Amino acid sequence: MSFISTIYGQVEEHIFEHCKQVKLVVLDVDGVLSDGLIYLGNEGEELKAFNAKDGYGIKALKKIGVDVAVITGRRSRIVENRMTSLNVKHIIQGVDDKKQALLGLMHELKLTTEDVASIGDDMPDLGLFELSLIKVAVNDAHPVICQNSNFKTTLSGGRGAVREFCDLILQSRDALDNIFGASI
Repeated sequence: MSFISTIYGQVEEHIFEHCKQVKLVVLDVDGVLSDGLIYLGNEGEELKAFNAKDGYGIKALKKIGVDVAVITGRRSRIVENRMTSLNVKHIIQGVDDKKQALLGLMHELKLTTEDVASIGDDMPDLGLFELSLIKVAVNDAHPVICQNSNFKTTLSGGRGAVREFCDLILQSRDALDNIFGASI
């Protein structure tokens, strides 16, 4: 097995090469874009924290023509607002069957499994993995997700894991140095 040196460390060469063909990156929210903690106030308000570095990575992917989607089991106005601010057009919330949601999106966008990478952290994300060439587990993902992934980030969910994978795609396309100015 051969490896490629990246800014985050060694990556299997076949994963690095597959990154060159990804057209869609699918993200879970809780535990991937956030640290998985859900803050609830006395009045029922919900708060989530998002990492600005992840946002920058998403904008950078879009800048080089890679589409981004969010598929999550929970429904949250916070997610809608944050993803809209990043110009993410495919925001699918409140779904129990992520695999079916992704199948529908792939059909709409005319994509195949070879075009898709997904990032997950827990059991509901296994359906996304079934339809993805690159199956990314964040560093603090559930062990079953890690066992079913073919790439594991060095960073945890909500702590830059999404940015790490975005940077890998950018580096695979020699575009990492060209993303300056992608406003978040």
